[in-house]
Formats: sequence, C-alpha cells, structure tokens
Amino acid sequence: MQAIILLGAPGAGKGTLAEGLKTSTDYLHVSTGDMLRAAVKAGRPVGLEAKSYMEKGELVPDAVIMKIVTERIEQDPPSVKYMFDGFPRTLDQASMLDDVLASHGGRITHVFMLDVPRDMLVSRLSGRRVCKNCGAVYHVQNIPPRVAGVCDVCQGPLYQRPDDCEATVLNRLEVFKKQTESLIEYYREKGVLVKIDAGRDRELAKADIVARLGS
Repeated sequence: MQAIILLGAPGAGKGTLAEGLKTSTDYLHVSTGDMLRAAVKAGRPVGLEAKSYMEKGELVPDAVIMKIVTERIEQDPPSVKYMFDGFPRTLDQASMLDDVLASHGGRITHVFMLDVPRDMLVSRLSGRRVCKNCGAVYHVQNIPPRVAGVCDVCQGPLYQRPDDCEATVLNRLEVFKKQTESLIEYYREKGVLVKIDAGRDRELAKADIVARLGS
C-alpha cells in the first residue's frame, strides 16, 4: 500500500492536477471531503458524529476525519495506491495517517508541494466565477465565458464567491502558510517532500509528477 500527497495553497491546482493524474497513473484519488459527505449521507456512525460538528458550524476534529480515512483504507486491498488531495492539513493528521498506513504495511512515498507565486494564486482565485444555477466554474482571464457574466452551459448568471474576494483570498493564503509550515518541515525531514513548479502549464506540472513517480 502506497500513498502520495498533493500539498499546496488554495489556487495551486491540487484538484485539477489530481484529475489529470488519475488518467495518467494507477493512483486512486482520495478526497476526504467526498468521504465525509458520503459518510454523512449514508448515516454511518462516524458520519453522524461528523454531522453533529458541521451542524454547529464547527470544524470536524482530526480524530473524526481519521476515522473516516481509516474506514476507507480498511476496505481497500493492500495493493492500492492512494493520492490524497489537500490532506493531511495538520501535523496530528499527518502522524495519524502515517500510523494507519503503517498498520496496513503502507507508507507515503512522495509529498508533492505545488509551488505557485503568491500574486498568481491571488489572480487565480479572485478571478474565479461560478454559475449560480449549475455550478460551472470560469475565470475572467483563463477560462472566460462566451458572454461576460453568463454561463455557457445553462445561461445562468455568474458570480464571485465570498471566499474568492481578494481580501478573503489574502487571508486564506496567510492561514494556509501558518498551518502548513510545520507540516512541510515534517515531510522534508522524512525525505519525501518534492517541490513542483505549479505556476506553469498544468500539463508540464503533471508530467513532472508522473516522471518523479516513475523514478
């Protein structure tokens, strides 16, 4: 059992790269957010536990998140290769993930740190627009709609999410930096941290990761 991690600030392109890597490698993309929502929807005990925090507007504790991850790991065969996207987020989560993988004979082989200049991150996030009707995502510069402010898919209105306003974006980036400094050092000391230039074309960044995995 092997695992890799895509680590990067909001706007670094973790989700996009993960989607591309799914078709280029034999790694299974694991999203803790998707697993959390599935556990809640299925009414499993751990899902109900997580829901109790979510309904109060509180963060789901590390221990509960790890229960969900552990359940998933226990149901997969030993030959599986995981690709975690934006997880773990804290040192405690990282330590617990190491323990869970080790108990199944597995380990993390690479942590890909997606490096993107700060001004590019701000541009990527603050330029994002989302359709109110169907949720399609655009960018005022990189992926503009055919008609400004109108969705190509359903002709619904496009809007900027509150999280994508520039002031909020700057705060999100600062929070990410503070949260991950110790996490980055943790993986650097383990010798598994690999910096990837994710500010360039996504296909080049993906090819770099695939080459590192092949070596």
